[in-house]
Amino acid sequence: MILKLGGSVVTKKDRDSTPNLQAIKRLAEEISQAGVSPLAVVHGGGSFGHPIAKAYGIAEGFRDTSQLIGFSKTHEAMVSLNKIIVGSLLDQGLPAFGMAPSSFIVTKKGRIHLYEKKPIEQAIRIGLVPILYGDAVLDVDQVFAILSGDQIAAYLAVRMDAERLIIGVDVDGLYDSDPKINASARLIRRITLEELQSLMYKISGTQVPDVTGGMFGKVSELITPVANGIQTVIVNASKRGNIYKALKGEEVIGTKIER
Repeated sequence: MILKLGGSVVTKKDRDSTPNLQAIKRLAEEISQAGVSPLAVVHGGGSFGHPIAKAYGIAEGFRDTSQLIGFSKTHEAMVSLNKIIVGSLLDQGLPAFGMAPSSFIVTKKGRIHLYEKKPIEQAIRIGLVPILYGDAVLDVDQVFAILSGDQIAAYLAVRMDAERLIIGVDVDGLYDSDPKINASARLIRRITLEELQSLMYKISGTQVPDVTGGMFGKVSELITPVANGIQTVIVNASKRGNIYKALKGEEVIGTKIER
C-alpha cells in the first residue's frame, strides 16, 4: 500500500519551514493503529521545500551556478521535514525509515527516468516502512529538477504493484469546482478513469483556474495507477480518522477513482 501525505497537511503553508506537529502526531497514530503492511509513505514539502525551490528556480532546471546552493538547501529542507515525520512514526513503534528519492532516482525533464528499485524493495522486504518525500533530484537533461511526492507515489504504486494508493490532502476529495472559493462546490464521490480524463481535458483547454480544487497536477499523476487497476482514493488527511479508515479499507468520505 502506498500512502501520500500532502505538504498542506504536514506543514503550515503560511509560515516558512513550519511543521504541523499536531497533524503529524495524529497521522502517525492513525498509521500505527491501522497496522497495514507492507506500506510505503510519501510526503510533500509544503512550507519546507517549496519556498526555497521557488526562490532559486529549481523546478525550471539549471541556469547558473548560483542555483546550486538553492538546490542543496531545498533537499536539506526536505530532509529536515522527513526527520520530523520519521521521528513521530518511530514514537508510535513503527520501523519508519527515511529514504531520499534523490539517492536512487534520476529524472529526465522532471519525469522519473532512472530508478534503482533494490533499496526500497529491500527495505520493505525486511519489514521497514520507507518514508519518502518530494525532493530536489538530478536530471539528465536540465541538470536538476523538483520531483513531486505525487509523481513518486504514483510511480511506486505501479512499479510495486500496490493494492491501494491513498492520497491525503486538505480537502474532502475531488470537486466539480474549487471548494476553497465556491461554497456550493460538489464533492465527486466516485469517478471513472474516462470521466477523469474528460474533466482534465476540459480544464487544460481553458484559461480558468483549476476547478478541481487545485489538484489538476495531483490527479494527472493518478491516471497511470488507475489504468493499472490500483484502487485509488483521495481523502482529507486533515480530518481525524480518515487516513486510518482509508488504510483499513473502510468506508470514508473522499473520491474513489475507478478504472
